[in-house]
Amino acid sequence: MADQTSRRAVIIGGSLGGLFTAASLRAAGWSVDVYERSVSELDSRGGGLVMQPALLEAFRFAGIAHAPQLGVPSRDRQYLDASGAVLMRQRMPQAQTAWSVLYNTLRAGLPDEVVHPGVALMGFEQDGAGVDVTLSNGQHVRADLLIAADGPHSTTRSMLLPDDFPDYAGYVAWRGLLPESALDRASAATLADAFTFQGGDAHQLLTYLIPGEDGLTRVGERRWNWVWYRPLDAGAPLDAALTDRHGVKRVLSVPPGALRDEVAARLRTDAREQLAPALAALVQASDAPFLQIIQDYRAPKLVFGRAVLLGDAAFVARPHTGAGAAKAAANAVALAQQLRDPERPIDEALKQWEATEWRNGVRLYEFGIELGRQVMGDLGVHATL
Repeated sequence: MADQTSRRAVIIGGSLGGLFTAASLRAAGWSVDVYERSVSELDSRGGGLVMQPALLEAFRFAGIAHAPQLGVPSRDRQYLDASGAVLMRQRMPQAQTAWSVLYNTLRAGLPDEVVHPGVALMGFEQDGAGVDVTLSNGQHVRADLLIAADGPHSTTRSMLLPDDFPDYAGYVAWRGLLPESALDRASAATLADAFTFQGGDAHQLLTYLIPGEDGLTRVGERRWNWVWYRPLDAGAPLDAALTDRHGVKRVLSVPPGALRDEVAARLRTDAREQLAPALAALVQASDAPFLQIIQDYRAPKLVFGRAVLLGDAAFVARPHTGAGAAKAAANAVALAQQLRDPERPIDEALKQWEATEWRNGVRLYEFGIELGRQVMGDLGVHATL
């Protein structure tokens, strides 16, 4: 019988996808090491997330302890017009959480020696029985499996598919987070107990409450999360929008506090002119709005010998689906389930995992594009980044 504990995976990427994968494979008896090129703990660049069943299932499968309430419940879904009138409100209970809550919970559930910050992938070679991985700290690691969980612009994927890049969808998401108490009472009353939307001509804003920075969900200690999907103004190229206040051109996002003053000022002006008063108040009260580009990507396959693409390295689905983190969690659990039998050949398990997860990824990818067209119209722009 094969020694299950001898099976080892190297995971590239220490964000949610990488940590979900590490926790799930450890629960299946594998030894894992996660390498994250960032030196420090990752921040909550993603802001708010919708709690999906796959997230809770991943915690359960991995045996990761978590707070009884990971998110903030909302009772209704409502739609406002630009004047602030309620066009529709209906009962649709759900819960919303924060990227930081999931990340901190996962990180606390993994031993410190499993995650290696400040270490990047430099290269790897395969021989049919495993992978030899070269890392930026000079370390050479032999593993049964190399897992790319390093995001939309995956370094690992660039080594496997050097001509593959995500496509820019033609619009961006402006985002903000602010303390619950920072919003005036009248606006808060309008948005209370609801997941709120306002749509318009090629734009949509949505907002909901999420846990506070410390994960607390008590009234008064939570945060408002808002996302405003918009095309860039005519004459405002993507490169300019992604250039931060220090003159650095970013690739995927301009993080909180880094937007140029003139860009943030124009965002607030547009909010006053286009949004319902309660929603405009959210934008005005956010002292550090940030920007993320919307993009699409689907990998032609997920398994390359003993190298695997997972999460956003494999598929980038538009955030309208509300399923980005859940997709990575589901990928991770499904992979661990296929690999937990020590007598089953790894390559056979990977083949079965790929067959199901690639189809699931394609469906979510296509669903995201369709939702984007419903929200934004057919912008007809796909500029390779």
